[in-house]
Amino acid sequence: MIADHRAHELEAGIVREFLALREKEKHPDTVVGFLAGDVGNVSAIMHISAREELAVGTRRRPAMADDPAERPYLQKSREYMKHMNNKILVPTAFSPTK
Repeated sequence: MIADHRAHELEAGIVREFLALREKEKHPDTVVGFLAGDVGNVSAIMHISAREELAVGTRRRPAMADDPAERPYLQKSREYMKHMNNKILVPTAFSPTK
């Protein structure tokens, strides 16, 4: 298993709108957590998805971009983003998550 960690900093004041938009969206990966800032940077959103292999995301992103049903979400979500940072994480040898 690998973890796809995505951290977003949204424009000020639109966290609720973004979460409502995201909640309606397809979730092709196994979402381990979808979290929002509560103290400090309240415009921060983070989600972690579990995947069996890195290639899964590499195949899905182009398909999502080409899907006419996904275009409204992709366009609107870009308007909300201030910064985005992605990481791929792998479990350590002693991690309870494998």
